[in-house]
Amino acid sequence: MTGSARGRTGGSGYGGRVPLVAAAVCPHPPLIVPELAGAAAAELDELRTACDAAVARLLAAGARRLVVLGAGDRTADLDYPYRGSFLPWGLPLEVRLGRAPSGAIGTDGLPLSLLMGAWLLNRAGPKSGPISWRMVSVAYDEPVESCAAGGARIGSDQPWALLVMGDGSACRGTKAPGYDDPRAQAYDDGVARALADADADALLGLDPVLSAELRVAGRAPWQVLAGAARAAGGDWRGALGYHQAPYGVSYFVANWEPA
Repeated sequence: MTGSARGRTGGSGYGGRVPLVAAAVCPHPPLIVPELAGAAAAELDELRTACDAAVARLLAAGARRLVVLGAGDRTADLDYPYRGSFLPWGLPLEVRLGRAPSGAIGTDGLPLSLLMGAWLLNRAGPKSGPISWRMVSVAYDEPVESCAAGGARIGSDQPWALLVMGDGSACRGTKAPGYDDPRAQAYDDGVARALADADADALLGLDPVLSAELRVAGRAPWQVLAGAARAAGGDWRGALGYHQAPYGVSYFVANWEPA
């Protein structure tokens, strides 16, 4: 389905920047990592396969710069190169994204969302052609207006793509991390429709207070995506590859491309 993400007025609006060429949305449960899931790894095979397909489609879009975006404790542009570990989740597995130039300090200790993004990109294997990386964390409680404005500014001077990491509600049933909340189903269904339709307005309409009450980790990153798509202008086509709530947490996988 095709949605409209118009919002750019007059000229390119980028000061020489190139618009977004593609985006993908993935969740970030650490149990996607088979070594962490152990005997339960097969239970998330469908989700893992959907994430792999979305990342492969993103990498095939021809971008020369890839921005990985996810929620964290603060809004920040992280220092390259990027390193993190699954040790806090019981697995001594280090993940790196990008090679460290001589003397570089970089970022050591990624928030879970960006750690999972780096893991998915490494899982995708060797990348064809030159590509550069950028990692950005956005605070869980970042206001809607700031998210939209940040998305409009996050572009590059070369064709770029956006990998957005974020989970839906964690209140889908009595065994969910946030227990059962009757509002969660409708909230998640609305997100699924917005991602399927590439509906930037619907994502920007997500209520930060309700999102926090439902323990949604993806609200702010999705709204940055909406701001980036609006700034790029034109019509966008969405494809929803996964929408389920295993273990009481809602996960979405989607791709957005210019129509």
